[in-house]
Amino acid sequence: MKYSAHSEYHPLAIVYIKTVADSFMDEDKLKAEWKELNYLSKPDLLASKIEYIAFENILKSAGVAIKYFLMNKQLSLDSMYCRDASIATDYGMIICTMGKEGRTLEPEAQRKTFLNNKIPVLGTIQAPGTLEGGDVAWLNEKTLAVGHTYRTNLEGIRQLKALLSPHGVEVVVADLPHYKGVEDVFHLMSILSPVDKDLAVVYSPLMPIRFRNLLLDLGYKLVEVPEDEFESMGCNVLAIGPKKCVMVEGNPKTKEALEKAGCEVITYKGQEISVKGGGGPTCLTRPLKRLV
Repeated sequence: MKYSAHSEYHPLAIVYIKTVADSFMDEDKLKAEWKELNYLSKPDLLASKIEYIAFENILKSAGVAIKYFLMNKQLSLDSMYCRDASIATDYGMIICTMGKEGRTLEPEAQRKTFLNNKIPVLGTIQAPGTLEGGDVAWLNEKTLAVGHTYRTNLEGIRQLKALLSPHGVEVVVADLPHYKGVEDVFHLMSILSPVDKDLAVVYSPLMPIRFRNLLLDLGYKLVEVPEDEFESMGCNVLAIGPKKCVMVEGNPKTKEALEKAGCEVITYKGQEISVKGGGGPTCLTRPLKRLV
């Protein structure tokens, strides 16, 4: 079975998620971890649960089959942002090694889940290499973009290339800027969200020129996120089908631009589960299978 279809936009068929109830768990855990993990402020537990249920219902209403990463008390609040610990390919999952110290146990927990569910594993990024799923996006079936960031280093990228080049996949590197520094959540998918075969949401001010030109050379049209909607996660958009998008509410200019480009846009309230922790709808999901 082809698991990912090497796509960020084909109809989403199967997805893994980690619910807020199984990630945040209780007030004691929130109080103990939110500052260390660099959240903007402590999430409200009840409001977080309400927001997450609404987000989950969007996926269910779209007919997506949902699988769950289970509660693991050893993992941090950030385990809710489950895209980061693995990468889906047609040849099996690639298990990451996290660049953020507080998240080091997540990849092994996901690996066990995949193997227990008979989902093949292609390989694992080994230290000193680091690689996070938020830095990785499929541009087409044979082209995978990866961000060189504080979370994903050159050794991790080298290992990623070694795993995929035998399968004819080209890995292209986007060298991202320092921006707010080591502690900030700044992935490739902070500035790029493909939503169709030739359409992507981007934040160009932080995009490398060479990489932006590559997108244009590949035939992409770009929906530009305005400066005042970048921090509110206007660029973090999950496609659940071609031009069918999910995004955090509060980004009306980006939403309007997407609709003008022919997209259907579904929004959810994400102040607690997305904005405070820096993880939008792409971060909240580990897509496993998209339909071609």
